[in-house]
Amino acid sequence: MKTASLTTSESSLAKPIAAEDLCAGQDVAVLHELHEVPSFFWCQMETLPPDELVRLRALPRDSGLPLKVRSVCLPFVLVDTPTEGSRLLDTRRLQLVRLDREFARQVRKKLRDRKSPVPSLVDQIS
Repeated sequence: MKTASLTTSESSLAKPIAAEDLCAGQDVAVLHELHEVPSFFWCQMETLPPDELVRLRALPRDSGLPLKVRSVCLPFVLVDTPTEGSRLLDTRRLQLVRLDREFARQVRKKLRDRKSPVPSLVDQIS
């Protein structure tokens, strides 16, 4: 059985990128953030010493927002955002992904067309 696809657009995949592979001009986004909290904040967690850190991976509210890398001095990365201007990232606490250049361009254009930016990218596009 043969099937025909009616879509003509190409899909792309955001690829995780190591901090040492970052360079100026790249389009990146934050995939997830790492938060560390002391284990004594957890109820009934007697198995861990109270001074040991528990690492939590969380999705940021602006996940997928295209960031343009301006400068790199590891572990810090200076990026331009389409909504807030410049921002300094700490790659020890973030997992970054490389974005397709065309996708990043389209999102920036969509955000520029909006009069008042909304904090969540999902809210802005829908």
